[in-house]
Amino acid sequence: MASNSEIAKQVIDAIGGEENIQSIAHCATRLRIMVHDHEKVDVEEVEKIEKVKGAFYNSGQYQVIFGTGTVNRIYEEVTKLGVEGSSKSEMKEEAAKQGNAFQRAIRTFGDVFVPIIPAIVATGLFMGLRGLILQEQILALFGLTPDSVPENFVLFTQVLTDTAFIFLPALIAWSTFRVFGGNPVLGIVLGLMLVSPALPNAWDVASGDAEPLKFFGFIPVVGYQSSVLPAFFMGIIGAKFEKRVRKYVPESLDLIVTPFLVLLVMIALGLLVIGPVFHQLEEYIFAGTKFLLELPFGLSGLIIGFFNQIIVITGVHHIFNFLEIQLLNNLGYNPFNPIITAAIAAQGGAALAVGVKTKSKQLKALSFPSAVSAFLGITEPAIFGVTLRYFRPFVMGLIGGGAGGFLASIIGLKATGMAITVLPGTLLYLNGQIFGYLLVNVVGIGVAFVLTYMFGFSDDMLNDSKNKE
Repeated sequence: MASNSEIAKQVIDAIGGEENIQSIAHCATRLRIMVHDHEKVDVEEVEKIEKVKGAFYNSGQYQVIFGTGTVNRIYEEVTKLGVEGSSKSEMKEEAAKQGNAFQRAIRTFGDVFVPIIPAIVATGLFMGLRGLILQEQILALFGLTPDSVPENFVLFTQVLTDTAFIFLPALIAWSTFRVFGGNPVLGIVLGLMLVSPALPNAWDVASGDAEPLKFFGFIPVVGYQSSVLPAFFMGIIGAKFEKRVRKYVPESLDLIVTPFLVLLVMIALGLLVIGPVFHQLEEYIFAGTKFLLELPFGLSGLIIGFFNQIIVITGVHHIFNFLEIQLLNNLGYNPFNPIITAAIAAQGGAALAVGVKTKSKQLKALSFPSAVSAFLGITEPAIFGVTLRYFRPFVMGLIGGGAGGFLASIIGLKATGMAITVLPGTLLYLNGQIFGYLLVNVVGIGVAFVLTYMFGFSDDMLNDSKNKE
């Protein structure tokens, strides 16, 4: 077995040598490499390297999939060999002009939302644990009933589950300012202004317990608890406005004048223009999403479960973060999560079938870890390393995802959070839904496994692949 240092050296050689590497960074599963000359890269040679689960070109970068944990160690060895690394933000700037306008917009959307997802994940887990603890059957084990639970304990759980969503605009405005080069602290303050207690609470207005303020007699002004788009666009405009102001303000006055003007102008725009317009747009998007998820006869799960991983390949799946946050905000639960869980699990089932059926030791060594990665919620190793490479296993995985998604819709599964799926995702279904959730995963994996084993793969496809190379 090759050491991580040897693997790093092999990757550098296959990419065209150190002189061909412009910059290098890594994410949770992939080594991301910007090169000077694309023609010097031997992708087939990269894919033959031990521990490599796939390699492809996307968003101006060669992305080499190693998987969680492994990629960090390979990156360390690459930098030890003298290759200068760069931060992901620096690499994003280098790749920013790659792709069409829609792809760049979605990539930016992902850059904003990815850093705040851990807080949303933790909140979802707290919701699931609260649902478990407050079940009558669980309380009965301690001689309690729902009415006998101390109010202070209930209040404590509300702090854990409500805070991230109440102050979501602050998190989003902070992250957006950071991505667009503004002062993130100004973003936090602007976001907090959107949920100021001096404004009518958005939830109270929605329930009819409060009335919005009327500016100029016709502009409704409310707090924007849990809203996404108003804070997002305030962050974009605010960061650009800040950089423009800073060009004209003398350095001696910058500390005072710039933040004063940014906060004054942006909160006025936010409450009077950006907020009302984009809050209304949010409602339209939510209505469309809800319509799709409420299609009868399990059609929503069938459609979303089948097409989800195709969308993942395009790299525009970050838009789902916004949709899931909207569902949690407005419904208090997330029916999208169990459907995409089935799609993810099914790709793992297809990769597992390839590993079981093939006689190639190298493909077995690639397929089994890729399947495990998918069962932990990360499908890139399975897709780019196994199923999509031979195509038919990928299609069988899509069918399995559609079958599992169909079942999730039929039985009405509802996650308490977002962003974790398959095995880790069980924590979002502790409120009496765990057996239905496990069944959906078993169906997705089982259908994909059986179809792939029977019709989707044979070792003849390995020979075809080698001949093409």
